[in-house]
Amino acid sequence: MSDPISNMLITLKNAALVDKEFVLIPFSNLKMAILKILANKGYVKSFEIDKKTKQIKVVLRYSENMKYFEYVKRISKPGQRIYIKSSAIPYPKTHFGIIIISTPKGMMTGYEAKKLGLGGELICEVA
Repeated sequence: MSDPISNMLITLKNAALVDKEFVLIPFSNLKMAILKILANKGYVKSFEIDKKTKQIKVVLRYSENMKYFEYVKRISKPGQRIYIKSSAIPYPKTHFGIIIISTPKGMMTGYEAKKLGLGGELICEVA
């Protein structure tokens, strides 16, 4: 697996498309930081770490009038990292999603980073 972050995002998207209740993802601190943002913004219901198998159990959220993980895009890839200043942080293309950025102060959404005047590596866009 060359890009574990894109693998996690596509796993969440595919599970949401087939209405799975939960998904198991291999553990990493970077994935945990991304999942905290997704949980705070309401994209996933909850997540917990299984210490024995070293996996993260992510419980997905469903709503009758809204689709989650309909649009997922990995922006910065292992082969080409994309860094950006705070003034150039883009808005999500769907205007309902979020952009996740890795800043010197940790992972945060594009809106929070712009408000704090922090730039960093564009990780992904989720809607």
